[in-house]
Amino acid sequence: MKVSVIGAGLAGSEAAWQLAQRGIQVTLYEMKPEKRTPAHVTNDFAELCCSNSLRSDQLENAVGLLKEELRRLGSLIMTCADATRVEAGGALAVDRNGFSAMVTKKIRSCPNITIVPGEVTDLAEGEVLVASGPLTSDALAQRLQELLGADTALHFYDAAAPLIAADSVDMNSAWMGSRYDKGTADYANCPMTQAEYDAFWQALTTAEEAPVHGFEDQKVFEGCMPVEVMARRGHDTLLYGPLKPRGLDDPRTGRWPYAVVQLRRDNSDGSVYNLVGFQTHLKFPEQKRVFSMIPALRNAEFLRYGVMHRNTFLDSPRLLDRYYRMKKEPRVAFAGQMTGVEGYVESCASGYLAAVELSRRLRDLPPLDFPRETAIGALGLYISDTAVTVFQPMNINFGIMPPLDHRVKGKRDKNAELSRRSLEIVNGMREETLR
Repeated sequence: MKVSVIGAGLAGSEAAWQLAQRGIQVTLYEMKPEKRTPAHVTNDFAELCCSNSLRSDQLENAVGLLKEELRRLGSLIMTCADATRVEAGGALAVDRNGFSAMVTKKIRSCPNITIVPGEVTDLAEGEVLVASGPLTSDALAQRLQELLGADTALHFYDAAAPLIAADSVDMNSAWMGSRYDKGTADYANCPMTQAEYDAFWQALTTAEEAPVHGFEDQKVFEGCMPVEVMARRGHDTLLYGPLKPRGLDDPRTGRWPYAVVQLRRDNSDGSVYNLVGFQTHLKFPEQKRVFSMIPALRNAEFLRYGVMHRNTFLDSPRLLDRYYRMKKEPRVAFAGQMTGVEGYVESCASGYLAAVELSRRLRDLPPLDFPRETAIGALGLYISDTAVTVFQPMNINFGIMPPLDHRVKGKRDKNAELSRRSLEIVNGMREETLR
């Protein structure tokens, strides 16, 4: 039994390791050192190109839960991260070079893994797991586009609006409805008075933008204008764009407000909302500061901030199943940020799940369905949720997991209870995952 894994980043390294531990012969293709992307500086595997932090390590945080699930399931990435951690308060930060060096050493010393350096421009015959990352080379991206078929199947720039937890919207300052009451009341409408809009507009037009990386260019802005750029074109521009009040009668006044921000459901459960038309290139703290000026969002919990950057990713809900496999060609699976998971740990989790399921299929074992109550399962079900019509990459968050069946007072305690529920499930599945 043989599998080709393309890319030795976090997802590819985790996937190759999990396959090898289950007796699968892996050919791991990595274009370094022969070729690098502008974001890479070393020849090691699992290179951390941005921060050296894997974010919170607390179980009251969803990414902390995801890390603990992976620890209990024998993750290579988590083993190396824990072994090379540096002090960072409640976060898990690592010695960047030490971490990558340890992953590389373990991969290179594994007898079931054969490493082939050089750029991949086509897919091998047989089982293939593609984990080539958000900076996938142009040649491979073109080949994937041909394989995937649809013109819109592969996105080269990620222009995404912020996502917020639905239960953090102040519905005393908003109402559910649709423009001119057409169809069903699917939008949460967040009104602003003229004074509120003026203050919001002033803050938005002067807020600090994130830097453009060296491997990006202004093409990121051509197809989808950032809301702050739109605002700078004039005080009233947004009032004729994403904040237009026309056709939205505020039930408290019977009139159209001065301005309205609309929130649209982003998942089938209605637990996550998208700020319609708010693609943005602002720094994350600036997004929280400015967008929290919208009265209904004064206490909003941001599940994901808006981004506009180079990011090759799939329209996964149309293309992949919950195991990260292509629906129309199951011999090809994907892992990492190109599937629409966002973040180091999330990439690792996708590589883990894709590899475990691939190895089970090759050995005629039934699928191992991680439920939505687990962080690993919630990510796989999010990226394959066909109810998500406008797909955006996503970090793990409690908003894409089912709520508790009982009330727990306080957000911290509620999140801890969600984690306890998940880890009980993972503990019960652990023995089967090792087969």
